[in-house]
Amino acid sequence: MSSNNTVETIIGAIVVAVAAAFLYFTYTSTSAGSLSGYEITARMPRVDGLATGTDVRLSGIKVGAVNALTLDPKTYLVTVHMNIRSDVQVPEDSSLLVTSSGLLGGSYLSISPGGSDKMIQAGGAISNVQGSVDLMGLVGRFIGNGSGQNNGQNNGQNNHPNNAPNNGQNNAPKPPAGK
Repeated sequence: MSSNNTVETIIGAIVVAVAAAFLYFTYTSTSAGSLSGYEITARMPRVDGLATGTDVRLSGIKVGAVNALTLDPKTYLVTVHMNIRSDVQVPEDSSLLVTSSGLLGGSYLSISPGGSDKMIQAGGAISNVQGSVDLMGLVGRFIGNGSGQNNGQNNGQNNHPNNAPNNGQNNAPKPPAGK
């Protein structure tokens, strides 16, 4: 029995060591623990799909993460608090928009850098923003308008008398009399 307990203890220790190594690797490779940088904010009308920890990307490269999302009860605008790496400077006239990694991908914040020589300082804000787009609403509208129904609109068709509906009457030309 004593030999069985020793083997089980060794196997258990190996499992715990592998789990700890996996957690360390995940923690260091995803930059989850790196919070060094500076905070900037942005006020947005919609932030669908964003949450704490969402990537902030500049030219497609992750440069930070969302720290917090707060709602202003008076204006109903969402203040997005972002932590940006200290080695990345964001021009003052940059724009920020919520975008997705594809049709089924997750959302992230994309910073489009401006051309200003002045940079946003710690505690500063990006003022040129575009909130998230309701992708499913757009798809629904596209499918609804592409179904062949013209919703009572003529769109310039059927204006010619020969194209008028015949209401069940036969409007074919009649053969000449006597033939």
